[in-house]
Amino acid sequence: MELAPLRSVLRQHGQEHVLAFWERLSAEGRAQLQRQLAALDLAGLAALVRGRAEQPDWHALARRAQPPHAMRARERELGRRAAWGPTSAEARARGAAALAAGQTGVLLVAGGQGSRLGFEQPKGLYPIGPLSRASLLQIHFEKTRAAALRYRCRVPLYLMTSPLTHEATVSFLEAHRHFGYPAEDVLVFCQGTMPAVDAASGKLLLAAQDALFLSPDGHGGTIAALQACGAIADMRQRGVQQLFYLQVDNPLAPIADEEFIGHHLLAESELTSLAVAKQSPDDKLGNFVTIDGKCHVIEYSDFPTDVAERRDAAGELCFWAGSVAIHVFDVEFLARSLTLADALPFHVALKKAPFIDAEGKLVEPAQPNALKFERFIFDLLPHARRPIVVEYREEDAFAPLKNASGAPKDTPEYVRAMMLGQHRRWLAAAGAVVPPGVDVEISPLFARDAREAARRVAPGTRFDRPQYLSPAPA
Repeated sequence: MELAPLRSVLRQHGQEHVLAFWERLSAEGRAQLQRQLAALDLAGLAALVRGRAEQPDWHALARRAQPPHAMRARERELGRRAAWGPTSAEARARGAAALAAGQTGVLLVAGGQGSRLGFEQPKGLYPIGPLSRASLLQIHFEKTRAAALRYRCRVPLYLMTSPLTHEATVSFLEAHRHFGYPAEDVLVFCQGTMPAVDAASGKLLLAAQDALFLSPDGHGGTIAALQACGAIADMRQRGVQQLFYLQVDNPLAPIADEEFIGHHLLAESELTSLAVAKQSPDDKLGNFVTIDGKCHVIEYSDFPTDVAERRDAAGELCFWAGSVAIHVFDVEFLARSLTLADALPFHVALKKAPFIDAEGKLVEPAQPNALKFERFIFDLLPHARRPIVVEYREEDAFAPLKNASGAPKDTPEYVRAMMLGQHRRWLAAAGAVVPPGVDVEISPLFARDAREAARRVAPGTRFDRPQYLSPAPA
């Protein structure tokens, strides 16, 4: 867009101040700012600012909520049938058939930085392996590769970055040759961004004299980004019918788990979610609930304490199902969601955002000063046909790396202990002996689950020293 019409559009929406430093900018700076401004939907942004008071009353909705349509972990482990019909064994067989037919892809979201960990790189590069020091990305790539090897199929891996992490992530993967994964089966794409605005005036904020303050548009932006980069077309061309979705910070995520995929397919669900049981009412997890017959996730910060504390006749939490950002989506459902105007609404949050003031100086606010806009992928739940929730044990599926050492939970030490604990259980189930204090880490390429570990480790095998079990070099 030429400058004159762009200035006119900005003036109509009261945003002409972002051109205040135009005469000072280099040609490159002018081009950058012009590109950012031309990409904005200023009318839509103004509507978001005006409508921020129209957010749902989640407290009122929570008081009408019921527990979700779910299969509990104890039912799975006892071999009982799910409400939608199958046993775990039947679901496992159905999921294995879908994998062998090449109908499953993996969608890995990796847009976050490791700043809270004191790691000034993309979080996916963090060396979390307890003995191997394998990065989060390596673990996820190897889990996906292990599934492809087991079923002698291609499992395309779609990796979403953010503007902050894209270049470093691409370089890291190229330097490590995608950890042995076929490059033609990896598609790396970048999520979109949204501008931040001043909370009091609704004015766009500048991060620099030649740049808007932009932040990633949330994991709900995944769907639009998949479409924009051609990934949905790629899935259709390959015959991929469902996607296993996870976030990069969780090395315990059971990628392409046969049982989870099988429950999704046998329930004829469009969106299946993995839950873990909350240990206390105030656990910082979103809550799966049913409201007026539709499945929703209500964030813990929006869940009233008295509702979170409700217990049933057996003394268990009524709202037990914690969301851990692991799902299976039907590809055609994702494509359809792009046509639904209200499928992924923007959520508005008041945050601190450094900005350039009228004098051209950078201001670091002491208090929240900006409105940021994000979409959440779980908002697709009420639009899905037959959504279901399947509970897995936390120790088998969820150990997110979020906090620096010293925090009570979700630190590097906590995550590594969870990984080692899972691998110790696999080896014990296989009949191996691992004395207390001896750490054994299992590469996904050696075994991706307890059943595979039992095939690879002979009963009675003893591990008397720390060891990283990985396949022998080819």
